[in-house]
Amino acid sequence: MTDRRNELATNLAAVEERISSACAAAGRKREEVTLIVVTKTYPASDVRLLHELGVRNVAENRDQDAAPKAEACSDLDLSWHFVGQLQTNKVRSVASYADVVQSVDRLKLVGALSSAAVKAERELGCLIQVALDADAGTRGERGGVAPDGIDELAAAVAEAPGLRLDGLMTVAPLAGPFAGRQRAAFERMMEFSSSLRAGHPAANMVSAGMSADLEEAVAAGATHVRVGTAVLGVRPRLG
Repeated sequence: MTDRRNELATNLAAVEERISSACAAAGRKREEVTLIVVTKTYPASDVRLLHELGVRNVAENRDQDAAPKAEACSDLDLSWHFVGQLQTNKVRSVASYADVVQSVDRLKLVGALSSAAVKAERELGCLIQVALDADAGTRGERGGVAPDGIDELAAAVAEAPGLRLDGLMTVAPLAGPFAGRQRAAFERMMEFSSSLRAGHPAANMVSAGMSADLEEAVAAGATHVRVGTAVLGVRPRLG
């Protein structure tokens, strides 16, 4: 366990240096960017070690992995982010432990999340997941609503009991006009964020950038970066 803790500490320090350098290059303060460590496929013991090392935001993308892990770590002061495509039959479970659902991309999901949050007597933060590779009126290959659907979803979240509209999330697209152009993709997201904040001033969170492209996300103005491999390394999937 000591070896694993040292490995995580070394990796965290390297990621911290990358974020700090990116902030400096962009003329931003380090505290403007929050690191979310994506702990998917890694055991609860790693989450505990990360907490010891100062991590307070962790993310998961599969409820069947996340639910038992969140329960095992329920004594820790962690914010759990759900970042995967979410089916409505998993909403009740996710609403029991997630603090923020970053993958809201359709009206049916808004309704289900609202009902679950009210029943659990919790408030769920929600990000609208935007697919920059999706045509108008469609969803992306990896989830997310097309840009023309942002306003409708945002309004639904803002009006839904038990939900809080926190902002936007995206994944750098693999296809379409922004494929291979992460900086441009993230800058486009900041434009969407600016438009969203005109009507919802508190929805100022922009979750973008991962292990390979966090610098581009910070340069564009992202408030949160989601980093998995660069912190935890490459490990076989659980189960």
